[in-house]
Amino acid sequence: MVAYHDREWGRPVHDDRILFEFLTLEGAQAGLSWSTILRKREGYRRAFASFDPAKVARFDKARIRRLLEDDGIVRNRLKIESTISNARALLRTQKEFGSFDRYIWQFVGGKPLRRSRRTLRDIPATAPESDAMSEDLKKRGFRFVGSTICYAFMQACGLVNDHVAGCSAGGRG
Repeated sequence: MVAYHDREWGRPVHDDRILFEFLTLEGAQAGLSWSTILRKREGYRRAFASFDPAKVARFDKARIRRLLEDDGIVRNRLKIESTISNARALLRTQKEFGSFDRYIWQFVGGKPLRRSRRTLRDIPATAPESDAMSEDLKKRGFRFVGSTICYAFMQACGLVNDHVAGCSAGGRG
């Protein structure tokens, strides 16, 4: 967890594949701990073609059945099926906006939002930006993208800098 926090969490991400990875992992985390998902991260990369949305979008029912038996991921049918439908929605969004990156960063005006947080208790679960992102993603056919998931995604991908005061990793972005 420390290595993830220090090397990844909160760093601005502009690669569509990595954005898809984090959107998938944040959705998979719903109802579970983030440490559980981080332990399964390599399993997810293997199971979901290194998060290549064009490949994942082509997964069929036979592939879903195999994924339901894969203990390297969370074996939840709705979460697995949402990853596939989200890949399809992401491809449509890329086509419309030129990239998923361009689309997703519009919710923060193209640059990370810096929020002054004194303690972990000061960090909210949602924000107006995650509300807007969630609503728009759902309209585009994305699933497992409620506002809380979107806010965690925004934090993970550096759209929002919620590092608390004094955190050595918080000065970037």
